[in-house]
Amino acid sequence: MILSQISYLDCVAFLIFLVPQLLIQAGVFKVATWLLGVLPSLIAQVLVLPIQFVRERYFTPYEHRSPFVQRATVFQDIVIRCVRFAFAFMPAWLGRIFFSKPVSLPFLRFRMLRHGIVTAPLRWDEIRRPGFRGVWIVHNKQEQPDVIVYYCHGGGFSMGSSFFYMEFLLAWVALLKDAGFRNPALFALEYTLVPDAVYPTQLQETLAGYEYVLSIAQDSTRVCVGGDSAGATLILSFLLYITDHHELRHQRPGLAVMISPWVTIVSRNNRNTPSDYLNNTSLELYGRQYIGSKVPSDDPLVSPGNCKDIKKWVDASPEKGWYFAFGSEEVLGPETRELISLLKSAEVNVDCYEERGGIHAWPVASLYLGETKDERLHGLRAITRFTHSRIS
Repeated sequence: MILSQISYLDCVAFLIFLVPQLLIQAGVFKVATWLLGVLPSLIAQVLVLPIQFVRERYFTPYEHRSPFVQRATVFQDIVIRCVRFAFAFMPAWLGRIFFSKPVSLPFLRFRMLRHGIVTAPLRWDEIRRPGFRGVWIVHNKQEQPDVIVYYCHGGGFSMGSSFFYMEFLLAWVALLKDAGFRNPALFALEYTLVPDAVYPTQLQETLAGYEYVLSIAQDSTRVCVGGDSAGATLILSFLLYITDHHELRHQRPGLAVMISPWVTIVSRNNRNTPSDYLNNTSLELYGRQYIGSKVPSDDPLVSPGNCKDIKKWVDASPEKGWYFAFGSEEVLGPETRELISLLKSAEVNVDCYEERGGIHAWPVASLYLGETKDERLHGLRAITRFTHSRIS
């Protein structure tokens, strides 16, 4: 199921689904208190954002515009400016509602109906087991999958859900089928968000989810683990963890797909850029909340980029290699490049795509914001081609 670009109508519909959930999940008092507190900043940004947009887009010479603006459409530029403002000023509890299932699923159904689709071609099941929960998608429930993607969503550990990613996940399974797999499947982990729990709860859930996937896959080399942003951090932590656990070390996944990984949670290399919508101050706040008070911030299992042991990364590497996709303008880009260099120095099989002018998690975001179908599916198609070339 490949839907068209998000429209202005979709944005209005999303707000219509969001507002009642803000009142239901947070309450009138909490929402009103937050609004009163940010009202001066909000009014200022409402006045400043259009001025900045017009100045940079129409009165700044092309070569002096930020790399993302140079390549972005008007709609993409507007959306990313709004997201940048939201990331800097929106509290985690608000983001959590924004990305929640009660908002995301009605929005997906609205988009489907707008495209004349009443029932999704691929159905999903919610899996709830002791120690983990998630969403299971398979092309044909009656047959054994020949490839399984095990995915962890992003969101700074404090927000996000597999349901917000559902359109992306459904498209991924559909493209795997188009790439030549007989019966592709995907399991998306719904890990516990901060502040409900901190590390190592999320890592333990990631391990439990992987064991569930293994029970279905039967062959670990047919499993592709992946994630974006904080979800990719969990996958990196999981891969390092299994190097010290014999029972899992010999059941390493076949592949790992890292989309804009948050390699090192607290790092001086995580620096703001003119293009990216993330900012290091908010990232560090979310990261330290996830780490909690009982674990050092440089512990490699909580912040994988702090592991400089080449042998450990060799042991952690999936049998058929890695694929990294990230943007050249990302706040997290320098740490991602450093990890790729470390893996390559160990002669580990690594493929990567650094998109010129790209921003955080663009392979995910472009599915919704891309102007053409080719642009929307560019990142996912590259991932599925890589997957099919290694697992077939």
